[in-house]
Amino acid sequence: MALPLPPILQREDPEDVPEVLSASRLAALPPEAAPPRAAAWLGRASSAEAGREDGSLAPDGALLRPDTLRLRDGHHRAMTDLRLSVTDRCNYRCVYCRTGSEGAQFTELPIAHYLRMLRIFVSLGVEKVRLTGGEPLLRHGLLDLIREVARLRPAFSSAPLDIAITSNGHLLAGMAEDLKRAGLSRITVSMDAVDPEIFSRITRIPNSFERVRDGIRAAQRAGLGPVKVNCVLLRGFNDSQIEAFAEFSRREQVIVRFIEFMPLEEGRTWSPDTVVPMREIISRLNAVRPLVALPPNHASETARRFTFDDGVGEIGIIAPVSEPFCGECSRVRITSDGKLRTCLFSQSDHDLIGLMLRGGTDDEIVNWIRRIVGHKEARHHIGEPGFLKPSRSMVHIGG
Repeated sequence: MALPLPPILQREDPEDVPEVLSASRLAALPPEAAPPRAAAWLGRASSAEAGREDGSLAPDGALLRPDTLRLRDGHHRAMTDLRLSVTDRCNYRCVYCRTGSEGAQFTELPIAHYLRMLRIFVSLGVEKVRLTGGEPLLRHGLLDLIREVARLRPAFSSAPLDIAITSNGHLLAGMAEDLKRAGLSRITVSMDAVDPEIFSRITRIPNSFERVRDGIRAAQRAGLGPVKVNCVLLRGFNDSQIEAFAEFSRREQVIVRFIEFMPLEEGRTWSPDTVVPMREIISRLNAVRPLVALPPNHASETARRFTFDDGVGEIGIIAPVSEPFCGECSRVRITSDGKLRTCLFSQSDHDLIGLMLRGGTDDEIVNWIRRIVGHKEARHHIGEPGFLKPSRSMVHIGG
């Protein structure tokens, strides 16, 4: 089923999207919700902790907690990846994601609240933090948050905390150096076409392709590479770009990742006919040059990895619809308004910020998180009889 591209319509200035904050709600929040920077949370052992029997010291002096204390779900999967949305706002209105008539629907929290949540989750075993939105580069205080998060050390690993961002890239060229200096490890850019006209029609923002391409190059120069470029494919919409993206990966030395379209759009127009399955993507890429499979970087990696026969370029394919990968899921999510979600396709949110604002102690919050994550879904049920779309669209969950 072919989907027509809408006309380019700049809904608002992508350089200046106002913050959406509830003044009455934020006025009621305490000025600082972050807990004291305890040595264990920052991952550094104090002299009194150095001889603890329930932990060991990594070579850099980080205190490692016993692995039995890791946050796990009821299927024994360790939760090592946290996706935190820091804003519901976005300066694009990508047609497969947002209707174009709706703006931000959920509030933002003070940076201190996000930081407290992150510290608690890192103490429970999170090793990778991805900041999302909306468009996270719009968020005031983002660099301060990254600086503070970069000081944290994983509780069960001697490796540094991996801090990443998913961005549409529109503001990236002017921010890449600052993001790197603040402590950002990596960046992923959402980019759904390499044809400038198609790209502008998808984003509804004129001349947006050049801005994003320049942002990608700036990120590479700043040392945030290899940059990953995510493309959501829809049949009859942008699937003509598959071969062009292969060349883009080889020319720009970026990792291009094709993502099957999932029923997470704001307009609720998804159908199986719009999905371009992994096998078709592989077949078309093989026509460009023969593909060579690459091993996964880790067990819970969502993308199947490939390069071409000459070793130039890398392609990833994320196929949650045609070939689900839920069995190794290691992810939990926090929305911009402070709700914990255990799966993209959850039917309910869990009110983490409510517990915090009611005065919950760190121990109470930890116990609450363990109880919620213990009921994490085993898998999604896309395409099965009785499947229900999630209670929020993707943009309101955090990519």
